[in-house]
Amino acid sequence: MRARRWCLLLAMAGALIVPALAVAGGLDEDLQAFGVQVPHERKPAPGFSLSLAGGGSKSLRDYRGRLVLLHFWATWCVPCRKEMPQLHRLGKALSGAGLSIVCVNVDRGGEQTVLDFMQQVSPQFPTLLDPKGTVRNRYEVRALPTSYLIAGDGRIVGRMIGERDWSSGAAQRLLHKLGSMYAGSKTENGHE
Repeated sequence: MRARRWCLLLAMAGALIVPALAVAGGLDEDLQAFGVQVPHERKPAPGFSLSLAGGGSKSLRDYRGRLVLLHFWATWCVPCRKEMPQLHRLGKALSGAGLSIVCVNVDRGGEQTVLDFMQQVSPQFPTLLDPKGTVRNRYEVRALPTSYLIAGDGRIVGRMIGERDWSSGAAQRLLHKLGSMYAGSKTENGHE
């Protein structure tokens, strides 16, 4: 009787663990295929508050509970300019899946340059301004574009350096998968 219970328990545990491992294994492959650098330890993302181009401000805390794609870019960066319309469409498509795209512009030339560019490309897409490079330096951004994936609990999931095809099915699948895993997870205080 005892052996039968153990067999039943092991079978139930296997039924729960094997699918979880399959999803995780698939996720690892998706992360690798999209060039996401995954940290050995998921550390808290540095908190920040920045001005929005056009007025107002936002902080990382405003996005607690959602998967955040934190994207550093500049108007003079050709790959960045190419990615902005793709990111805008991606943000619209996956907003319901728990994804928020937060773009941080690092131009030093002033807000008007950013507003003019955004008016041409994606007028409704908000952009945060980091002209002194304070947030860029806290995230150790050395090349543009650079993007971070931050879970709803405020911890870094991964980093991507360089241009990506955000309109690809691979990008949408990866971010949808990450959103279902990491959106909604909050620490007691939200993002740090």
